[in-house]
Amino acid sequence: MSLVRLAEIALQPQSIAATLLCITLVAVIHKRLTQSNKLPLPPGPPGHFIFGNSIPSTFAYRKFEEWTQEYGPVFTLRQGLTTTIVIGRLQAAIDIMEKEGAALVDRPHNISAGDTLSGGMRVLLTPAGERFKKMRRALHAHLQPKIVANYAPTLTRNAKQHILDVIDNPNRHQDHAKRYSASVVMALAYGRHPKCYEDPDVQAVNRCLTRLGVTLRPGIWKVDAYPFLKYIPGYLKELQDGHAEELALFKRQLNEVKAKIERKEAIPESFGKYLLERQAELELSDDETAYLAGSMFGAGSDTTASAISIAVMASACYPAAQARVQEELDAVVGRERPPELDLMGIGAREQEKLPQLMAFVLETFRWRPVSAGGFPHKATKDIVWKNYLIPKGASVIGNVWSVGRDPAYFPDPEKFDPQRWLNSEGRIKDDLRSYAFGFGRRVCPGQHMATASVFLNTSLLLWAFNIRKDPSSPIDELAFTESANTHPLPFKVIFEPRAASSMQGVKELLEDYGV
Repeated sequence: MSLVRLAEIALQPQSIAATLLCITLVAVIHKRLTQSNKLPLPPGPPGHFIFGNSIPSTFAYRKFEEWTQEYGPVFTLRQGLTTTIVIGRLQAAIDIMEKEGAALVDRPHNISAGDTLSGGMRVLLTPAGERFKKMRRALHAHLQPKIVANYAPTLTRNAKQHILDVIDNPNRHQDHAKRYSASVVMALAYGRHPKCYEDPDVQAVNRCLTRLGVTLRPGIWKVDAYPFLKYIPGYLKELQDGHAEELALFKRQLNEVKAKIERKEAIPESFGKYLLERQAELELSDDETAYLAGSMFGAGSDTTASAISIAVMASACYPAAQARVQEELDAVVGRERPPELDLMGIGAREQEKLPQLMAFVLETFRWRPVSAGGFPHKATKDIVWKNYLIPKGASVIGNVWSVGRDPAYFPDPEKFDPQRWLNSEGRIKDDLRSYAFGFGRRVCPGQHMATASVFLNTSLLLWAFNIRKDPSSPIDELAFTESANTHPLPFKVIFEPRAASSMQGVKELLEDYGV
C-alpha cells in the first residue's frame, strides 16, 4: 500500500477518533496507576468522555466567570489529555497562585504560540528552566524601578505629545494611545522614537501582536490539546511563516543598534544596547537576544495602549469618578500647570498626593483587565487546596476577570467604583491587590513601567479635558477584541477643554512641559 494511501486512511475521521480514544484511555489508565494522591479534583462542568470540555474560543474568561459562580472558586476542565484548573476568586488566587508560586513558575508546553510562532523564545510562554531564568534575569535587571526612573523624560515627552495628538484629532484617540505606548517602548527597547502610529516598524510589530493574540485564544489550535497534529504536513505553516517574519523583524531592529555601537556612535541607553553589551555574560544566543528585546516592545506596547483607552472609556461612562480625580488634581496640582510624575519609586510620591487618581487607575485594571483571562501556569508538584487536588502537570489559570469580580472583596463588581481601593483615611488600601499583571513568579516584569504610563497619561487627560460620552454614538462597555490581550473596540467620546478655556489654551499650558 502506498504512503499516500496510508496517509489518507490515517486522516479519515474514523481513524482520528480511534487514535484519540486510544490515547485518552492510555492516559487515564496511566494517571490512575501513577497518581499517589487520592483526593478528588475540584468540581467542574461535565464534558465529552473523549474530548473533554468545550471551551469558547472567544471571551473564554467570561464563560469561566459563569462556571466560577456555578462550581465554585476553583474548578476543573479537561481538553484532550490536559487537565486545567481555573481559579476565579481572590483568596483562592492568593492561596494557590501566590503562596504556591514556586510550584507554579512553569508554563504548560505550548506548541502553537510557544514552540512554533515564538521559536521557544518568547519569555511570556517560555517554560521554567535555564532559558527562562536568564531571559527573566535580563528583563528584571533593566525594568526594576530604579532603572525605569531613568526613562521619566521619555514618558513625559511622549505623554505630552499624546495630549497634543488628542487636541489635533480627538476621533483617533485610540490610535494616539497606541502611538504613545509604541514610542515609549520602542525607545526603551531600541533607543528609537517613531513619530507616528503609521511608522512601518510599529505597524509590523502590531501585526505580530495581532497574530499572537489570536493564536493564544483557547481552542484555536487543536495541536495544544492533541500534539500528534503537529506531524501533519502543512498544518503549522501559518505559524512557521509568522515566526520567520517576527524573528527577521526583531533581528533587524537589534542589528541597527549593534551597527551604531560598532561605529562608536553616541546612542541613547536602551534594552537592546544593554543586551548587546552583556550578551556573553547573560549567555544569550543572537536569536534569543533579538527575541527578548522584540518581545519587550511587543508586550509593553500592546497592553499599555489598551489600558490607556480603558481609562478614557471609564472617564466618559462614569463622570462622577472622573470628577473626583479632577477635584483632587485641582487641589494638589492646579490648572495652571500640567501634573508632573515623580518617577522616583515609580510615582510613589505622586500616588500619595493623588490617591483618587491611583484608585481610578487600579479600578480600570480591575474593571476591564487587559489580560482578562490570564496565562496558564503548570503545576510542578501536587498542590492540595481545601481537600481538593491540583495534580502535578496540570495547567493552572488565574482568571484575572473573575478574581477582580470576587463579590467578597469587590461588591457590585460590574460597577466602576475607585473608592473600593481607598481606606477610611482616603489612602490606597494595603490589604487589597490588583492582579492585572499576573501572579506569583510569572508576574509581568514591565508592571512598573505600565503603571507609571497609565498613571501619567490619565492624570494629563483628566487635567486637560472633561471627557464625556457622544450622545450620537453610545459606548458598549463590553465591546472588546477577542485577542488574548484585549482592546476596546473603536468608541467615540467628546474631549472638552478643561485646563483652559480653549484647546489652544491647553496647548499653551503644555508648551514647556517635559522640556
